[in-house]
Amino acid sequence: MHKFFPVLFVAFAWGAVCAQTPAERLLQERRPLVIAHRGFSAAAPENTLPAFRLGLAAGADLVELDYHHTKDNELAVIHDFTLDRTTSATNRWSRKDLKVADFTWPELRDLDAGAWFGGGYAGTRLLRLEEALEVIQAGGVTLIERKAGPAKDCVELIRRKSLLNRVVVQSFDWEYLADYHRLEPAQVLGGLGPWGSYRGQKLSDEDKWLSPRWVDEAIKTGVRAIVWNRQVRREGLESAHARGLKVWVYTIDEAAVANQLLDLGVDGIICNNPSQMWRNYALRTAK
Repeated sequence: MHKFFPVLFVAFAWGAVCAQTPAERLLQERRPLVIAHRGFSAAAPENTLPAFRLGLAAGADLVELDYHHTKDNELAVIHDFTLDRTTSATNRWSRKDLKVADFTWPELRDLDAGAWFGGGYAGTRLLRLEEALEVIQAGGVTLIERKAGPAKDCVELIRRKSLLNRVVVQSFDWEYLADYHRLEPAQVLGGLGPWGSYRGQKLSDEDKWLSPRWVDEAIKTGVRAIVWNRQVRREGLESAHARGLKVWVYTIDEAAVANQLLDLGVDGIICNNPSQMWRNYALRTAK
């Protein structure tokens, strides 16, 4: 047997395994993906169990969520750095600007995270990332957005739950993504942008458009998808595709805007109402 055959066989086998994982399959889809932003957040309180279940029921390709670290280093599913907007914390503690990182999970787990959205959701609780993954992964694929904390904590959770490339991880912090890639180079990652500033330099309005510059920067981090707002032009999109990257856009709920971006060639739409986006796709196909 040729001495290189075992190495080639292992590489081929690993590639075949990777190609079968949910994250890899989604990257290979030729149609645009529908991604539920914080769950089906148009119909239920964002980042909660009802929103995730509705996102799954709507057939979203990915159900997105956000996580922060608590004071005792639990990974709590919530978007904002503070508890004020989406929980009962300000009523409970009679003050404002209550930072997630200043509280332990036992202090947070009984907060009401649904009443702000509507009375029918009163009593809905916050979730730890592990709990949210158990729900979403039972019927779909999670798009995990890191808001704060080191990469190793998410890497360790994904390994412990055997979810390598059964989820996608994204962040606005590209240094975090580079760290994640060093720790787990096989994991599918998404690089969020644009920002107000990058590496200490304030960005102009023109700088915020997806461009070959940002594609070059994204490649350095090891990401497989660029996740941008609607500031996408053909030059940046074609540059990303030429480098083998997908481009997903957020947060698009207007059919006219979605159609402009789809006509441009984006690979996925992150939206608050996945059912509405599927209907939009169907209407486009029927024409």
